Amino acid sequence: MTMLKIRNLVSLLLAAGVLSACSLAPTYERPAAPIAGAFPAEPVPVATATGISADSGWREFFQDQRLQALIEGALANNRDLRTAALRIEEARAQYNIVAADLLPNFNAALAGSRGRTAAAVSPLGASAVTTSYQVGLNLAAFELDFFGRVRSLNEAALSQFLATEEARRSVQISLVAEVAKAYLAERAFAEQQELAQRTLNARETAYKLAQQRFEVGASSALDLRQNEVLVQTARAAFATLTRQRAQSVNALTLLVGRPLGELPPAQTLSAQNIVAELPAGLPSDLLVRRPDIRASEQRLMASNANIGAARAAFFPRISLTAGIGSASSELGDLFEAGTRTWSFVPQLALPIFDAGRNRANLSLAEVRNNLAVNDYERTIQVAFREVADALVARGAIDEQIDAQRRVLEAQADRLKLSELRYQNGVASSLDVLDAQRELFSAQQSLIQARLLRLTNAVDLYRSLGGGLSETAAR
Repeated sequence: MTMLKIRNLVSLLLAAGVLSACSLAPTYERPAAPIAGAFPAEPVPVATATGISADSGWREFFQDQRLQALIEGALANNRDLRTAALRIEEARAQYNIVAADLLPNFNAALAGSRGRTAAAVSPLGASAVTTSYQVGLNLAAFELDFFGRVRSLNEAALSQFLATEEARRSVQISLVAEVAKAYLAERAFAEQQELAQRTLNARETAYKLAQQRFEVGASSALDLRQNEVLVQTARAAFATLTRQRAQSVNALTLLVGRPLGELPPAQTLSAQNIVAELPAGLPSDLLVRRPDIRASEQRLMASNANIGAARAAFFPRISLTAGIGSASSELGDLFEAGTRTWSFVPQLALPIFDAGRNRANLSLAEVRNNLAVNDYERTIQVAFREVADALVARGAIDEQIDAQRRVLEAQADRLKLSELRYQNGVASSLDVLDAQRELFSAQQSLIQARLLRLTNAVDLYRSLGGGLSETAAR
């Protein structure tokens, strides 16, 4: 008899699960992307393009072994990435909590009670002491989800979990890009610092010669002061670059999450091979590979499911409570014949008057869904602009580097000619000093232009959703 009742109860619960398959959530449709069908064209020949995709590994893109070691350290120790990973665990636990409501929860219970009844209220006119023991299997209030309320809440929790997972991927991509940019900035400051050191040494030597010439009357005090100005200018530049380089190392240490320690030798900016070409008019649908866009869409799907839960609140809520077991006044007789007990308590709750609470909850869910749609469209627009800006800047930066290189060559020739004219008495020392100053400025500007070109490539790689994989030939 007991097994028959258990089978009947299980069959009833399975039937309830089949009947609860309907949902009142709106059919989800991905909003149309509010952007152009292709990125702006850029002056890069398609025939020479190698291409980048979201499947490109960061090792494949960043081939500097020192930079690879820094990225490895950041992925293992960065606190922001750890926080994002813990957020995933939090969202997974919340999803499991909600998902548990889809299945019935059974509890085994053992209870005992002992009490005395006063003679004044006893039907026998005498006091009595009663004892009872109960053991059984109970089904807590299990909601028969006819209108999909629990299922919609479960779908919303799942989408929130997936959104959190995509957010972690987005943090990882951003972290790889930020480590690369911080490393490149440190390398640029290092090259500029070395240049400033060489310039300072050369100008100090020139100043000593000018001082000797002044002491013997071969030059004026004006020439001496001009040389001193150049020395102090180079000294100030060296001090500034020393500070900036130290701060960039501190920023890199924060990103990596631990002291930098021993690392492979560093490469110069000109040796960094991270400038990959892309074909013009890259289709904008590649943006769906970006984790931040996928996370935004998952949040949109969650808000869509919440509408279904809010709609289901207008309909009756049916729940079941049941139990089967044994009861006896003696503990040793719990499983004897005639002690079997069972209970079956269906309950229906029909909302009649709630002062507009359910309608307000539905309006709230719909407004939040509209906000999620707007956030999804905004995320796509921002992503499109990031890629478009990086593509548009590529040609201009190449022109800037070429022009700056020509400026450097012209300034170097100018200095040579000025020194020859000064030695022959045709030009004054002011021409030489001005040529030295302009050459130093041109050298610094070329380093900055090379850094800009490399950071533009990093920005493009990040904006296309790269950086997740570690695949590359080692």
